[in-house]
Amino acid sequence: MNVLVTGGAGFIGSHLVDRLVGDGHSVVAYDNLSSGFLDYFNPYAGNPHFRFVRGDVLDVAALTEAMRGCDTVFHLAANADVRFGLDHPRRDLEQNTIATHNVLEAMRAAGARRIAFSSTGSVYGEAKVFPTPEDAPFPIQTSLYAASKLAGEGMIAAYAAGYGLQGFIFRFVSLLGERYSHGHVFDFYKQLREHPQELRVLGDGTQRKSYLYVKDCIDAMLTALEKGRDPVGVFNLGADEYCRVTDSIGWICEALNVKPELKFSGGDRGWVGDNPFIFLDCARIRSLGWAPRLTIREGVVKTVEYLRENPWLLEARA
Repeated sequence: MNVLVTGGAGFIGSHLVDRLVGDGHSVVAYDNLSSGFLDYFNPYAGNPHFRFVRGDVLDVAALTEAMRGCDTVFHLAANADVRFGLDHPRRDLEQNTIATHNVLEAMRAAGARRIAFSSTGSVYGEAKVFPTPEDAPFPIQTSLYAASKLAGEGMIAAYAAGYGLQGFIFRFVSLLGERYSHGHVFDFYKQLREHPQELRVLGDGTQRKSYLYVKDCIDAMLTALEKGRDPVGVFNLGADEYCRVTDSIGWICEALNVKPELKFSGGDRGWVGDNPFIFLDCARIRSLGWAPRLTIREGVVKTVEYLRENPWLLEARA
């Protein structure tokens, strides 16, 4: 493949670039470096099959130029600041919905025919069926992030029908692993590093969430692109298990050998739009031969180990 990866210097994107280059594909990593790191690409200096372009997905002309010659686009760039979405409501519209429209328009202009899109399991809202399948009915959206991703899904489906593109929509649970720099493990690790005797927890700790190791996620996406034949394929990506926030806290504290006093903010969710139970039915992607290799606990521990071995990441996010 000749591939462009938006958000290519980010957490998920950089792992995807590693895998694609390692598999012999030609890759353009497109990123504005607002949260990504160029150092991830040091191994590819002088590699004729890799190119980095610093650019923004809101710049259609630059995006189109970077995309020329590519047949496949992995659109991973997004605003992922779910917790503080209500503080800047236009950001999700611009960086998620409008950005996805820009990617689709750039594809039309550049001649790219396939798009793989990082959506979210949050589009199911507070689901009534668990584990939640891809054809579950959508409730009223309470998260601006999820609403913006759902709009992106709709545009991809419409462009596929109208312009003959092929779309792959991946509804992720939260991901864990090396280079992780946003989410509960990062926040808890940062707190415990600063004051190991106390840990502040949003909600009451009973929230139940599924997680997935980032390299398992990459495997799943590439499996779908290899075997998927539908004009638009929608795939849940997650582990076949979930854990409570307090379970994750226990694994993190055990890995760090600390026993903090837990101070909960209260309630069954951490913020407006936080779904207290996310657990996805992943039978569709499993039917293509994929299965996660790491458990949630193993993913949490591997993330903590990476953060401990790479203090620069914590400092970069300070």
